[in-house]
Amino acid sequence: MARFTDRHLLKVGSRATDFTLRDRDGVEFTLASLVANGPVLLVFFKISCEVCQLTFPYLERLYRNGRGLQIVGISQDDAEATTEFTTTYGVSLPILLDKGYRVSAAYGLTNVPTLYLVEPDQQISFVGVGFVRMDLDKLALRMQTALFQKSDYAPYWKAG
Repeated sequence: MARFTDRHLLKVGSRATDFTLRDRDGVEFTLASLVANGPVLLVFFKISCEVCQLTFPYLERLYRNGRGLQIVGISQDDAEATTEFTTTYGVSLPILLDKGYRVSAAYGLTNVPTLYLVEPDQQISFVGVGFVRMDLDKLALRMQTALFQKSDYAPYWKAG
């Protein structure tokens, strides 16, 4: 078994590890079923993570206003806690549950939030860790929408 310190994030250009996860209603999803509908941004998070709490309202804005890219959260918490998080932060994007961190470990996570953009051929085209405003702007550009507004307080960077 790999030690925590042996983990390495999957890199841009590598093939995303396939997975099967359930949503909060118990419906099963695979990576293959998600990318069959086009590119998908996988967002790994933990509800207690302050940087995740900062990031998710912006991801929700992308989810509601963007085009051409699915966004799917992957929670490292249970269904009840995850539902409380989505209510508190106004999140309506689809959320899957990574019980036991099996998928998080397969993707080499050491910090959250961690974002992977997976193309329909399951190649990873973007990896982001923490809150990086420039990275979120690039995703918004790809989704043909603006993300940040002048009234937003959004740092340029915050470590996950």
